[in-house]
Amino acid sequence: MDSFWIMLGWAGIYGPTALGAIGSVIGCARAGQAACGAMLDVESGYGRLVGLSALPSSQIIYGIVVMFSLNRVVTVEAAGGLFAVGVLCGTVLLFSAIYQGLCCASAIVASKSKPEIFGLSAAPAAIVEGFAVFAFIFALVVSAGIPGGAEAGDAGTGTGAGPVAVEARGVDTYEGALEDNAPLEVDPDAVLPD
Repeated sequence: MDSFWIMLGWAGIYGPTALGAIGSVIGCARAGQAACGAMLDVESGYGRLVGLSALPSSQIIYGIVVMFSLNRVVTVEAAGGLFAVGVLCGTVLLFSAIYQGLCCASAIVASKSKPEIFGLSAAPAAIVEGFAVFAFIFALVVSAGIPGGAEAGDAGTGTGAGPVAVEARGVDTYEGALEDNAPLEVDPDAVLPD
């Protein structure tokens, strides 16, 4: 049963990146198709059409940052929190990217007929982006409270710089230190031999 929870924890860590990427692909594709169609009908301003069609790509960036904030050793205690935060944030990123792409496509179609409303027509896409930012910030704040986060990385047991050497009084191995119940001193700058 523990392996099931561990699997959910890993899904939560990588969920924001995967779901954000899927949403960004769909959103950018929909807006890009509208931009291609609009370029056939306008004589200039191609760059802003292409730029607007790339707006949904920001959700993958948010997903990557959330993944890094959730990245830690997955334990049964942390798995539920990792899964909930990661998958829920990823779902928001997925849908916001898709609907932002639709908003961008609508703005592109509207501005091709009336170029002076380009900025105003892009406002709904910016509002949808705001919801992705809210979920992004929420995930970053909540991830700090999930066990095994930054405090474990600092102590060398989480996602710190890598393996650390353990020095115990008169003990050369992890196993010996644990068996003797000797106090462990962790030196985060020391590297274990291969």
